[in-house]
Amino acid sequence: MTTTPRATALRAAALLATAVLALTACGSGGPASGGSSATDATIPTTDVVSGIKKDPAAAKLLPADVRARGTLSLATSVGTPPGTTYLADGKTLAGQDVDFADAVAKVLGVGLKREVASFEAILPALGSGKYDVGTGNFGVTDDRRKTIDFVTYINDGQGFAARKDSPLKKVTSLDQLCGLTVATSAGTTFEATLEENQHLCEDAGKKPYDVKTYAEQGALWISLQQGRSDVVMSTINGLRYAVGQQQGLRFLNEFRRLDVGFAFKKGTPLAPAVQAAVNRLKKDGAYDRILKKWGTRASAIKTSQISPPEIR
Repeated sequence: MTTTPRATALRAAALLATAVLALTACGSGGPASGGSSATDATIPTTDVVSGIKKDPAAAKLLPADVRARGTLSLATSVGTPPGTTYLADGKTLAGQDVDFADAVAKVLGVGLKREVASFEAILPALGSGKYDVGTGNFGVTDDRRKTIDFVTYINDGQGFAARKDSPLKKVTSLDQLCGLTVATSAGTTFEATLEENQHLCEDAGKKPYDVKTYAEQGALWISLQQGRSDVVMSTINGLRYAVGQQQGLRFLNEFRRLDVGFAFKKGTPLAPAVQAAVNRLKKDGAYDRILKKWGTRASAIKTSQISPPEIR
């Protein structure tokens, strides 16, 4: 049976809600009645986009065919806040990536034809021309820059979280993970970083760490809570949000910062227009309002760039 990206995302949200309920069941309070999970109530819905005006100078940079059709096709992956998630109705998308994409479209004076897709499917689909642009907290790496163009809009990166009873306090080198089971998302920079550095344990004469990948964020967190994994590696912003919603877990530390960008087919003529739109948002204050809404001001960038070198 084929599982649609939306069904996968909804199941992940349900799993995460179940995990939150399991952890809060013994504490005071709990989810509100009416079927909303604890996470639903914490998703901000303040409108910070509708008042944004078109910038003729940025719109003029759009390719003629895009101006003629008046829309951009956008693929987005759905995970957990603050990136992109569903509200309680199971249909409405919300998140930092949603707000930034909508804001850029407003500046450029175009509509968005948004489609949910799995994280690992978006970059190949851009290369085939199926979509104009993709969002999914895509970190800008030198390897990805070989086949994908990026327009940066935030700085996020890699971090770790664990249960509160974990002896881990801070991960400054991956050889600290030797002998442990590390949970992460499939097809991500986290998976690549872990796989590329597994030799560190062997080099040190230690037992290698075991990498477990999950397509669903909810399953990833449940693996940590149930002791099937010892530590989670994921986005800095996503980890901070998740541990803030779940008892018994703690954010360990930022491991590495990465620029995050809108993703495009290599050689896209769209990049200058989107870059100009992001920089316009910074100039008029809408950029800061989006970051404030999602509690991610530490991810602000000074200026948008097109496919900058990977942060080392």
